[in-house]
Amino acid sequence: MTQTTDPGITGMPYAGGEKETLHASLNRVREAVLWKLEGLDDEQLRRPMTPSGTSLLGLVKHLASVEYGWFVESFGREVEPLWFDPYKGEDMSAADGETTEQIVAFYGRARAAADRTITELPLDAVGRPRWRDHAVTLRWVLVDLIEETARHAGHMDVVRELIDGGTGDHRPG
Repeated sequence: MTQTTDPGITGMPYAGGEKETLHASLNRVREAVLWKLEGLDDEQLRRPMTPSGTSLLGLVKHLASVEYGWFVESFGREVEPLWFDPYKGEDMSAADGETTEQIVAFYGRARAAADRTITELPLDAVGRPRWRDHAVTLRWVLVDLIEETARHAGHMDVVRELIDGGTGDHRPG
């Protein structure tokens, strides 16, 4: 079967294999996350927009932490030292002294580390998250992180709309 892609949507492989399709789907929602940050200043990115304190930059920091945990740590790979405690919710907001550039770069490194795991391991590879009492496959983690990232990209869509009226699930054109 000939593989076709749509370069307008992060090269989505409409006739690709399972791993390629799952990875492309994850990349699509990852790109939506980054797109939600574009054109805003530091104050807007940090601004808590819900009673629980949800901000665009906090969601990016959280997603980076989650990618490191599930894709990297669970499969026994090296995770960079964290300067915050995600188990105390410190990954949900940008703290004083943390820059936008620092958090976006952290997300980029987490994505790159996760991508190495996805590329190097088969879908049925088994990981053992230390915070769970059961093993998981890379396939399960891919599906879970697509769901997690899409959920938070949706939150980001609402937050962005509240800040400046911007909406949409991916970059136009």
